[in-house]
Amino acid sequence: MLINDTTLRDGEQAPYVAFNTKEKMQIAKALFHAGADELEVGIPAMGEKERDDIKKILSMKLPLRIMTWNRATIKDLEASLECGVKAVDLSIPVSDIMIEAKFKGKKDEVLKGLEKTLRLACREGLFVCIGGEDSSRADFDFLKEVMSLGRENGAKRFRYCDTIGIMKPHRIYEHISYLKNLNLLDIEMHTHNDFGMATANAISGLEAGAVSVNTTVTGLGERAGNASFEQVLMAAVCLFEEKREINPHILKNLVKLVQEASNLTITPNMPIIGKNIFSHESGIHVNGMIKNRKTYEAFSPKSVGLKRNYPIGKHSGGSTLEFYIKKMGLKPDKNAINSILPKIRDIVTKRKKVLSKDELKALYFGALYGKY
Repeated sequence: MLINDTTLRDGEQAPYVAFNTKEKMQIAKALFHAGADELEVGIPAMGEKERDDIKKILSMKLPLRIMTWNRATIKDLEASLECGVKAVDLSIPVSDIMIEAKFKGKKDEVLKGLEKTLRLACREGLFVCIGGEDSSRADFDFLKEVMSLGRENGAKRFRYCDTIGIMKPHRIYEHISYLKNLNLLDIEMHTHNDFGMATANAISGLEAGAVSVNTTVTGLGERAGNASFEQVLMAAVCLFEEKREINPHILKNLVKLVQEASNLTITPNMPIIGKNIFSHESGIHVNGMIKNRKTYEAFSPKSVGLKRNYPIGKHSGGSTLEFYIKKMGLKPDKNAINSILPKIRDIVTKRKKVLSKDELKALYFGALYGKY
């Protein structure tokens, strides 16, 4: 699979987010080192400042394909050509709803504009991806017509966009299988997270034969966001068994860069990068983890730059307490442990905060010497 990351385009389109030039350059470099195969870095038609930023990213000469996003118009394409890019996404609406809103329902105008822009792009030697806005609500016959036109005029890829995030993995698989079997253009997945299925839908599309997937770091993007870069990256390695090297320090730095530049927080239970996803509180889980670390972890915390924790909380069991008591250099006393478990649960429930190691030690010695 190819990971075409669009943090610097669709990610920045998230409400209240704006990256400055330095941040864009840092994020682009970090994405390359973290494992992105291609980058979509902006919309040249937005203006001179956006074009200057794109030129500065290009000047870094990162060894991967750099793409810009455009409406399928000569004006937008000329703005991209001014930047010096060698790859473009030419976006058109493909659903009846979108075509009615933007072209008064005139599909022939959509196709004529696309064809004219495609011809210029290919004369200029550009790699062209056709972006099918709202593909998930489009008529299959029209998608076939668009892809056929693209193939005839030099396009290499079709971006299937679940623009409002309404698809389910099984339906995505059916749609992409159909488009793949047309043998017209390679398929790229562009999924949104309105129902929390962006990454799952993207992966399902890849399983059905798509060759490329759009991602954003932390899933940043419009409304509920996009497929997550770090989730797709780890899926490529752990689920698809691709031979990619993931540097946990680089990945952590990338996430931190985007988090700070977007001024958004990362929830502690966010997949792959949440600080609490390797925290095991349940007594049954801790018992299993102590015996074999693979019992409740699909990948190691070290692989993504995190640490494993066993918080002392309401659901902790004897195994957790024994673990910490042994780390104190003491021999666990089961009677003392069993006697303080109800006390720990009561404390944590009342104050909504786990115990520290020192608090556990005090309770344990109190039980040993008859204070509890």
